[in-house]
Amino acid sequence: MGGRKDSRLVLVGNAIVDLVMRVPGVPERGGDTIATDTTFATGGGFNVLAAARRLGLPALYAGAHGSGPFANRVRADLAREGVEVLVPPLPDVDTGFCVALVDDDGERTFATSLGAESRLTEDHAAAVLAALRPHDLVQISGYGLAYPTGGAVLASLVARLPRDVRVFLDPGPLVADIPRGVLDPVLERCDWVSCNRREGALLTGLEDAAQIAAALVARLGPDTGVVVRADAAGCLLVAPGEEAVHVPGRTVTAVDSNGAGDAHTGAFLALLGSGLDPLSAARGANAAGAFAVGRPGPATGPTLAELVDFLDGDEPVARLLELASP
Repeated sequence: MGGRKDSRLVLVGNAIVDLVMRVPGVPERGGDTIATDTTFATGGGFNVLAAARRLGLPALYAGAHGSGPFANRVRADLAREGVEVLVPPLPDVDTGFCVALVDDDGERTFATSLGAESRLTEDHAAAVLAALRPHDLVQISGYGLAYPTGGAVLASLVARLPRDVRVFLDPGPLVADIPRGVLDPVLERCDWVSCNRREGALLTGLEDAAQIAAALVARLGPDTGVVVRADAAGCLLVAPGEEAVHVPGRTVTAVDSNGAGDAHTGAFLALLGSGLDPLSAARGANAAGAFAVGRPGPATGPTLAELVDFLDGDEPVARLLELASP
């Protein structure tokens, strides 16, 4: 199940702008709080793309985007990270944005305003199918599946993807809002599902990470891999056809958990796409997520050199050094 050197990450999802506000705590209903810091940053699927690019995987943004100041910022940040943009912008609508409240414990709470990224069309789907190459890694977010206008189009696209590309789903926090007729065909086609414990609980009705992983494997079948992210505890990994393995995490001082799951996902995709086996990729992804948690901002995944330095002698380092060698 290792990757190939000609793999690309193709993200059919949402790259939006985050308005990140650091607050002492999330206010009660009807209340207010004073932010100690406020920043704008490109987020959503951009975090996954940036994390993968920084570890050397070529990447293509194949989602919808708009015309306006938010869309311009998204495209500029994609270009800065070396991510290609597949489809032209939609006229007369800007890309959406998200308000992210980050409390003193590093936890984040979101409110999102939808824009062009939610308006995937059949023309977009046709462009994605035409652009795909064998061995590409296609990343799908549950956010896109939950969109009222674009979710059904995205599910139909996933069902039509050729078998020589691998499909990765991150169900996202809105997974309970995705209609069964949209979610089920995507789950049937997936090669990998990566979720956190909350998302896994929404999918399975269970709370324990090991039980969530077992339930997902039973639902998805032996050919689909499962990753259940468990924050500082690491993750539960079930590679296709193999037994569940707990992959330990790394303890760090949490500064900002916004984007940590995306850093984990992007690193896992990059390391798989570069040829690592799933267990080594999961170990590297755990480290990338821990690295991101220790830094403010939503797109703080490490470069390959930073990841090697952060691991500092851990088992995946030798394999990562192989990737870094010319």
